[in-house]
Amino acid sequence: MNEIISTKSLSKNYTGIKAVDTLDLGISEGEIFGFLGHNGAGKTTTISMLTTLLPPTSGSGMVAGFDIVKDPLNVRRRIGYLPENVQLYESMTGYENLKFFAHLSELKEPDLAIEQVVSFLDISSYIKKRVGQLSKGMRQRIGIAQAIIHEPKVLFLDEPSSGLDPMGMKQLRDILLKLNQEKGMTIFMNTHLLSEVTAVCHSIAVLNAGKLIYQNSLEETLKRFKDNSSLEQIYFSIETDHSEAAHAVSH
Repeated sequence: MNEIISTKSLSKNYTGIKAVDTLDLGISEGEIFGFLGHNGAGKTTTISMLTTLLPPTSGSGMVAGFDIVKDPLNVRRRIGYLPENVQLYESMTGYENLKFFAHLSELKEPDLAIEQVVSFLDISSYIKKRVGQLSKGMRQRIGIAQAIIHEPKVLFLDEPSSGLDPMGMKQLRDILLKLNQEKGMTIFMNTHLLSEVTAVCHSIAVLNAGKLIYQNSLEETLKRFKDNSSLEQIYFSIETDHSEAAHAVSH
């Protein structure tokens, strides 16, 4: 399949720190992709560059056929983004939030778009309530509605299950699968929760201290590490393999 997200030596340096170090990624259209790594690994910095919120120090990236540096406006038109902490206006209702974002997206028929996304995500029972009165899970679903109201080709999610209870996490998984299967949406998900990966992802990559140390399909990963009884052990095996290889090279 065609790659809808790709990077070549993508890097972001802060003073004395390489937050992302020469990242080479390739993600096929129609995939749910899980980007794994500990806190501070560089996952959020990567997503910030791919969504054009943060300029790279060096290297390049393409999203939905457009260069993230040379053509950021066209990238933004084709993506949706849900940050870890959903950014909504708490004094406004969910509907008013969606109306505002629909106008920002310059949708020709904002009311129809809102009606369709509310129906798709089944949030009609609380869409007229003020956001400040809603639970974390409800806010998350309105945040997703805002991110997909313009029907993007790619949806970026940064730690989407953060703070959700088990029911909220199940509902999130169901939504992601529905978006992927019914709308063909490519989903790029930053996470450190391995249970989310096994439930929804087609492929994974692991970032460690800004460096990509692994990328493969989930199916091939489970085959390669078949002696491990859980994905958590697989995750640590990947990191152990990388550490041992790096140690061998340095000596």
